[in-house]
Amino acid sequence: MSQSIATIALVVADYDDAISFYVDTLGFALLSDLDMGGGKRWVTVAPSGGGAKLLLAKADGAGQAAHVGNQTGGRVGFFLETDNFMRDHAAYVARGVKFLEAPRHEAYGSVAVFEDLYGNKWDLLQPKS
Repeated sequence: MSQSIATIALVVADYDDAISFYVDTLGFALLSDLDMGGGKRWVTVAPSGGGAKLLLAKADGAGQAAHVGNQTGGRVGFFLETDNFMRDHAAYVARGVKFLEAPRHEAYGSVAVFEDLYGNKWDLLQPKS
């Protein structure tokens, strides 16, 4: 049996703002943006190098809206691997991405924590080869 995680839902406040951040700021590809009726859309994005897709799911109601930006209880919940940490870190800083720390070099690789437009924490990570 072969299995993989293909798509992860990320609750967002606004489809277009989220698309702008992930596509224009982080450089992800917009894979789909389909009108599902009733104000809902099926919006998926993914990093250029592949991996799991993000389903940008607009919060539906106050309960979901309360979790926008805090889907993992304040922990880093998303890990964006790169083949060139310094290049991507510099590009993201230039595009206004908010990093919460300076780059650090750990036993497992180079890493820095950043926030998406809603405050979800991400690691930009270049694993050691």
